[in-house]
Amino acid sequence: MVALTGNSSVVALATAVLEGNWKGSHTLPATGLYPHQWSWDSGFIAMGLRHISPDRAGQEIDALLAGQWADGRIPQIVFDQHRDQDYSPGAAFWQSRSIAGAPDDVDTAGLVQPPNHAWAVWKIHQSDPDESNRRDFLARTYPQLVAWHRYLTVRRDRGGNGLGAIVHPWESGTDNSPLWDGVLTEVPSTAKTPFERPDLLHADSSERPSNREYGKYFWLAERYRDHQCDDADAGYPFLVEDPMFNTLHAVSELALARIAEELGLDGAQHRERAAEITEALESLWDDELGCYLARDVRTGRLIRKATINGLAPLLLPGLKNAATLLATLKGPRFLGSGAMLVPSYDATASDMHPGLYWRGPAWFNMAWLMAIALIEAGDTETGAALSASLQKLAGEHGFPEYVNPWTGQPHGTRRFSWTAALAIDAAHPAGLSLL
Repeated sequence: MVALTGNSSVVALATAVLEGNWKGSHTLPATGLYPHQWSWDSGFIAMGLRHISPDRAGQEIDALLAGQWADGRIPQIVFDQHRDQDYSPGAAFWQSRSIAGAPDDVDTAGLVQPPNHAWAVWKIHQSDPDESNRRDFLARTYPQLVAWHRYLTVRRDRGGNGLGAIVHPWESGTDNSPLWDGVLTEVPSTAKTPFERPDLLHADSSERPSNREYGKYFWLAERYRDHQCDDADAGYPFLVEDPMFNTLHAVSELALARIAEELGLDGAQHRERAAEITEALESLWDDELGCYLARDVRTGRLIRKATINGLAPLLLPGLKNAATLLATLKGPRFLGSGAMLVPSYDATASDMHPGLYWRGPAWFNMAWLMAIALIEAGDTETGAALSASLQKLAGEHGFPEYVNPWTGQPHGTRRFSWTAALAIDAAHPAGLSLL
């Protein structure tokens, strides 16, 4: 970990954003565009919020875990019934209470998101161990996190490769990444459910996925819902092993090892699982592009596109191709292109779009992950520069969802919670650390 000088101005502004988006038990990603609680958003938010209020950061995780299913999955969204008309698909679409194993006292989506939760729990505990122990925070959350990871390991290893598969682009967190284009060509865009686009009331259509893409997203969600979200649909057309999703699983297994040992338990099983995932990720490596790729489980083929997802394994200790991956991050496809923050897609690709969601813009959570990876790899100079850019662009532009990597032009919604939270973590001397 490297100690960085705190930016008190950014911290004050970011704290006000988090205060404004707080709903009494959790933080909205943004009050207009995202009116519910999102899974990996809450993990990222808690990692920054812990510096301001470890207690509130713990409440963030508690609220999310209240939506956990009997099979262990932590849902993509926990819905606010009072705002169901403000986001699509909402609770009325999922009808989760009619699905066996879903909680009967809260409405959720059936999909999941990347597993950064155990990582967040460990960081919250570190911020105030005495308060964490008083609340039995680790003891309460550890069994739930173990169940979550077991779900991913048992139910989602659809390819038998030791990696979890996502069943929808939304599960990756990088919704319309070019990684999914080829797989989606075989998915119909004619969903049975008529859908509206309340998101376009808060962001320009040029910055959001198209209606055709949304049609495919809805078709997949319908198919998954109509099979009771059981992960055993033999003909399901979207099964992809994503390097970032699996990297965050491995990081969170390392965090679970720390949590287990803090509770007086053996953490070896979690370290072994993290090592297994790290080794399994090598099957996604591409020498020519110098990064990790996604794999279509149905065909076994790698998807040859260099994206931010493929840089995420740089976070993992003992990664075989770490040196080459670091060079790719600093090379012309990403930071070496002159970018202030890391582009979400290959800067040299002909279809790179610097203002369109996950097809090129730079996202603050990805900059935060890459700053940590750089620092852990020993390149504290580049990591500190990336952290400084993260804080500067976040504060100057009202904590936007994402920005043009080269000009810093803001896109998407503003007062975005994980942008604010991770700017706080980047500014804090105890921030920007893996574990």
